[in-house]
Amino acid sequence: MQIGPYKISSPFLLAPMAGITDAPFRRLCRRFGAGMTTSEMTTADISLWQTEKSRRRLDLDMAIEPRVVQIAGSDPDQLALAATLCVDRGAQIIDINMGCPAKKVCKQLAGSALLKDPLLVSKILTSVVASVSVPVTLKMRTGWDPENRNGTEIARIAEDCGIQALAIHGRTRACRYKGDAEYATIKRIKSIVSIPVIANGDITDAQKALQVLNQSSADALMIGRSARGQPWIFRELNHFLLTGESASPLEKSKVRDIMLDHLNDLYQFYGESTGVRVARKHLTWYCAGLNNSNNFRSQVVRVDSASEQIRMTRTFFGLQSEDDSLAA
Repeated sequence: MQIGPYKISSPFLLAPMAGITDAPFRRLCRRFGAGMTTSEMTTADISLWQTEKSRRRLDLDMAIEPRVVQIAGSDPDQLALAATLCVDRGAQIIDINMGCPAKKVCKQLAGSALLKDPLLVSKILTSVVASVSVPVTLKMRTGWDPENRNGTEIARIAEDCGIQALAIHGRTRACRYKGDAEYATIKRIKSIVSIPVIANGDITDAQKALQVLNQSSADALMIGRSARGQPWIFRELNHFLLTGESASPLEKSKVRDIMLDHLNDLYQFYGESTGVRVARKHLTWYCAGLNNSNNFRSQVVRVDSASEQIRMTRTFFGLQSEDDSLAA
């Protein structure tokens, strides 16, 4: 798949997720073969960029290409300015969020709320595309609600405005994350546009990934919640696509080292105090895939020091017998 001048190395991409896809997690997923990663959603209101949270969200790893920054807002001029400043900071692709279903985002008429207003969508996309020399992509949903799946209309507008790729979550805004994702709308969109289409939603394993590729006819898949606690899912997806066989499970020592590397990267990125707090949710997700981890999880999320989190993680793996399965 090609987005502007960038050849994407794998059809399996990491979805932008607020509070999850920070720089350490993006690095980890790229290490395991994610073809592209995108920053956490950042507000287009640059007056808020001085907060610590926004500064971290705009922290780009200059060693990774393409560097993708996702912005959200509802004012065309504001979004255009934000896009320009992101490019100045090193962004190589600008992604516009019209897929977030969160109430606090939609109340600002941003995210998936924009799908209700195709005219405003056109104004935003035209303004942002004209403001930057790098490719602009769009993350969207299939529509506002099941009775108004206007994804095909929005997709046509996007292509006409110069958008160079579409990532589509297979639910409407009203569905949020409930029920099963549907891929029929994504397939219809793929049939009417010439730009790359990326399917997103409920892609849990390699077999499901192949099923979604077939059902949606998409060029690539975007992996979101399924990457939490198992960033090596990209290794499994790539292996299955290339060989038709499931990848062998990771050795326990490798899982331990992945977790320890991730923890240390979080401490370095955030500082110890914030890093420990952020690490708690990642440890919870890792534990969801580890056998006999309930006691470890309940204890490690309560400690307040990096050294103690590291010690407890090492101890947990040291207590596992060699023939114990790590999978829950």
